[in-house]
Amino acid sequence: MTETRTQQSAFHVAEPEGTYPPTEEMLDTPVDPGLKKAREDRLRAAWKQPTGLRYWSAVNNSEVGAWYSLTAFAFMLAAGVLALLMRVQLAVPENDFLSAERFNQFFTMHGSAMMFLFAVPMFEAISILLLPAFLGARDMPFPRLSAYGFWSFLVGGIFVLSSVLFGIAPNSGWFMYPPLATEAEGPGSDIWLLGLSFIEVASIAAAVELIVGVVKCRPPGMRINLMPLYAWYVLVVGAMILFAFPPLIAGDFLFEMQRSFDWPFFDPERGGDPMLWQHLFWIFGHPEVYIVFLPSIAIAAMVIPTAARRPIVGYSWIVLSAVGTGFLSFGLWVHHMFTTGLPSLSLGFFSAASEAVVIPTGVQLFAFVATLMVGRVKMIAPMLWIAGAVAVFTAGGLTGVMLAIAPFNWQVHDTYFIVAHLHYTLFGGMIFPIVAGVYYFYPFITKKKMSEKLCRLSFWLTFTGFNICFLPMHLTGLIGMPRRVFTYSGDMGWNWLNLISTVGAFILASGILVFAWDLIRPKSRQPLTERNPWNGGTLEWAHDIPDPGWGVRAVPYVTSRYPLWDQPKFIERLDEGRFYLADAEEGLRETLVTSAVDAEPQHVARVTGPAWCTILAAAFTGGAFIFPTFHMYPPAIVCGVLAIASIIYWLWTSTAQVPKTPVKDVGLNLRLPTYVSGAKAPGWWGVFITMLGDATAFASLVFGIFFYWTARPDFPPQGTAHANLALVALAAVLFSASWAATRIARGINRQGKVTAARVLLGLAPLLAIAGAAALIFALRLPGLAPTEHVYPAMMWAMVVWVCAHVGAGVIMQGYCLAGSIFGKLTPRYDADLWNTTLFWHFLIITCLVTCALVGIVPRAMS
Repeated sequence: MTETRTQQSAFHVAEPEGTYPPTEEMLDTPVDPGLKKAREDRLRAAWKQPTGLRYWSAVNNSEVGAWYSLTAFAFMLAAGVLALLMRVQLAVPENDFLSAERFNQFFTMHGSAMMFLFAVPMFEAISILLLPAFLGARDMPFPRLSAYGFWSFLVGGIFVLSSVLFGIAPNSGWFMYPPLATEAEGPGSDIWLLGLSFIEVASIAAAVELIVGVVKCRPPGMRINLMPLYAWYVLVVGAMILFAFPPLIAGDFLFEMQRSFDWPFFDPERGGDPMLWQHLFWIFGHPEVYIVFLPSIAIAAMVIPTAARRPIVGYSWIVLSAVGTGFLSFGLWVHHMFTTGLPSLSLGFFSAASEAVVIPTGVQLFAFVATLMVGRVKMIAPMLWIAGAVAVFTAGGLTGVMLAIAPFNWQVHDTYFIVAHLHYTLFGGMIFPIVAGVYYFYPFITKKKMSEKLCRLSFWLTFTGFNICFLPMHLTGLIGMPRRVFTYSGDMGWNWLNLISTVGAFILASGILVFAWDLIRPKSRQPLTERNPWNGGTLEWAHDIPDPGWGVRAVPYVTSRYPLWDQPKFIERLDEGRFYLADAEEGLRETLVTSAVDAEPQHVARVTGPAWCTILAAAFTGGAFIFPTFHMYPPAIVCGVLAIASIIYWLWTSTAQVPKTPVKDVGLNLRLPTYVSGAKAPGWWGVFITMLGDATAFASLVFGIFFYWTARPDFPPQGTAHANLALVALAAVLFSASWAATRIARGINRQGKVTAARVLLGLAPLLAIAGAAALIFALRLPGLAPTEHVYPAMMWAMVVWVCAHVGAGVIMQGYCLAGSIFGKLTPRYDADLWNTTLFWHFLIITCLVTCALVGIVPRAMS
């Protein structure tokens, strides 16, 4: 089909024009050799990586993804060392190798590092590294956001892990249950809360980047039903991160308010309830298991078709099962709370949900087995690790079915049976598939292969050591050994089981070390691998050797799930540059943005290049989180201001720039705009997705209010003062006026009424600030003291949350006003104003709901 699109008039951004989709004749048109070389030279110059010290300013996915992956792996090794030291302590009874305090710090940091510094970051790191290649894109849509996320992760991870070296690490478990954690002396709990909250922000930033990449940066023709399964899993897991992490962030916010300012959210003597933390933590914690599991299954979904030499069986069923697993995972959090005294009806519901999640998980595994059965399997080295993953994870899944039965759960709760189950699911569901993925994708990443001999040695040491270590723990738990004890007496019957587990742990560690050596050993004398060593059918194996740095020679037109197998002449056309964006005439880094469903070309995105501002922004953001750990609030405020300034500089100098030419010839008789606003723009999608996560965190705070109302008879207390209703109503009016001014400014700016738009953009932040002041005084005037009872504390928490967001909204309004004055934002090029208006659409809902919860709902509860 051929479509002709024309440019719109007035102040509207240009639309695509020309021919799409391309014809076979167009794709077979030869390219002059001289022109081909000139195009390659320009592309190579545009995508050249910085050298020397400037190398660390790189933001492209290949560098950031590699740094991210290696850093997460290093954190895993550090957490593994802590585990080995714990196993030495438990090898024999009455051991004094570690003190009780040191042991508590080690098990807390082992679990925290594995979950927060390895499991989720490793998925995001691998996805940043590989996703553009899967999608035939030149880079991620927001490269500097990826770099910012990495540097934030590095700073936060080093800060949290290094606390072990100074004896001030958290010691209350990776779940940090109050009151143990809230009343713990020293900075350990604050290090956990603020350090990991910082890392959670980085994780959400990476999730936003990955979701937008899948939705908007697919190559032309790659409809959603043609995406590689890995992209589907990235989309599902990114959405899960978006909705699972915010409840934990909301819980961290309440927790730190209690630690820093004595607001009694989890203190029963003042109306609080520790159970709220458990709910918020496990609303995050159980989806976290599947956030870890699904990306690893995604790796298997890419390796298995290549090994079987045929397309995956049941593509649609696998996609539906992945979505179903993600959905059901949010209904399982009470699976971890069966012993907390919840009603039997709740236990029955969550037990059934825990059993039901087995079904979509099983569908995926059966589809993989079916693919191997009907294919012509070649037992490539990565498949050994995939086979081990299936065996280990299936065993862990079977014990998971047992734990879903409440009476059995009561029996083994907090015993080593749980430790064994957890490690069988995490090793089988993550470690084994990730190692398989490293061996499989290493030729793509480095253009060299790892050793097959070391691969097999590493596998058998790891597989054998793992089972020797963790299989006996099932029995250890069944005969009564509780978790998190640093020693035990010799007459409990646990001696020989613990000794076997310790021996197995060191065998397992030796297998991981063999893999680590194979990964980092010098390979300078090793020849480059062939182009597609596994004979895969997906786009990443169309890579050039040696790597020229441009990602993909040209953004391809795709009509198949396995284009290297199914599309004739694909590699020839790619190498000749007969697809889209085969040139970089302006010397800019560019990739294509396509429609969300059908992947029709929409515009050319100019992606950002190397920069130091992302490192500065991450460092200052880290300071804003880290200094409060030690109650150093003035430097924290300074760091916060500098972080905001760094981010504003980054956005001002590199995003939504007014282009020199409104349209660009991208090849194959197609011209695309170089600037778009609204729902076609990746930036708009980034704001939208971020605000969905933010809305989830806000909903978690709202959940807290209704939790207290149903769980505590004194919420709100009899005769307590309530917020001043008149001031609350005034705040609601002022917030609404600020939102309306922003929305109207966007409309009239597009009409060319620039002066009127500037007036409204100048008035809007003043209205917002006045609304925040009214809301604060609505609580201050009646004398609501947040330290006296959880009711005023929750009211103040809601107001603090809103005021922080209003502050962000005011900065965005001021940014748009400055953009209009200095020419960055015009009637035609107004993406910043669209994004700000979208932010305020979410913010006004938050403000009005807060006004209702502060001013009206408590009176109805009384």
